Amino acid sequence: MLTELIHQRNCKKNVMVTDLHTGEIVCSSCGIVSLEPIVDLGVESTGLNSNGYQNNTRVGAKRSLKMIDMGLSTLIESKDKDVTGKSLSVENRRMFYRLRMWDRNSRSAITSKSIQKAFTLLDAISSKLGLPESVIEESAYLFRKIAGRKILAGRSTAAMLSATIYATCRITGTPRTLQDISDAANIKKKVLQRTYRFLAKEMDLNPEAYTPSEFVTRIAKGLTISGKTQRLTFKILDLCAKKQVSTSKNPMAMAAAAVHLALSINTERVSQLKISKISGISAVTIRERRKEIVNKVGDVIIG
Repeated sequence: MLTELIHQRNCKKNVMVTDLHTGEIVCSSCGIVSLEPIVDLGVESTGLNSNGYQNNTRVGAKRSLKMIDMGLSTLIESKDKDVTGKSLSVENRRMFYRLRMWDRNSRSAITSKSIQKAFTLLDAISSKLGLPESVIEESAYLFRKIAGRKILAGRSTAAMLSATIYATCRITGTPRTLQDISDAANIKKKVLQRTYRFLAKEMDLNPEAYTPSEFVTRIAKGLTISGKTQRLTFKILDLCAKKQVSTSKNPMAMAAAAVHLALSINTERVSQLKISKISGISAVTIRERRKEIVNKVGDVIIG
């Protein structure tokens, strides 16, 4: 700012020119250089293929919370050679040996073993469940917050991560049941329930409960039922929500019972065992929930 005031006072022309090669803003009359940095408003890359993009891009890979170092790690090659292939001098070899050691020690110092194990499990569980990238990033962010609260000590890392994934799915509205996550993480469902209750209390999480309608598409895809039956299933579940039939009920069980009832009304033959296998709900529970739906809203559906 001071440079501009002096320039305006002494130079009569006051015509500033931008030098794109050096990144400087200078006066075309007196040659004074402005202290303000130049902002490049051009396109990021003009490459039309992958090689051209890599050569012209000015940035690296994007930051990711699911990576231990958020994707900002350094990489120092073990070969003591320069870019032309010549061997380094003895002094430079010693310097790079120390740099590699400091880099390795700094990476191990900022990350604990529990976080390393957790993010390795996160990749495995997310691939099994088919979670979108946004849910994975949100899970990693929540787990970092949990680690910052110092509540991981003395608890299973796999259970805490699985509970974190389930909480994130609830928060983002991604339909995944406790049984799904329990099977993917290979831990007991009761352990996952207990850990999730502890996590919700400690982190003050109050996600909304799933609705049965969120699981209809999943069941329908596994059974390959018609679109007419799917629309009838959504209608049945809407009526159940108005009559509060699905309150405090397992949403997957209500969805499976509604699908079974809609199949019966449209005379599509699908066995209860097949619905039970796809939904993970026992055939007894499906029959009980179907009876409740018929008793409460059966007249409206038939009518």
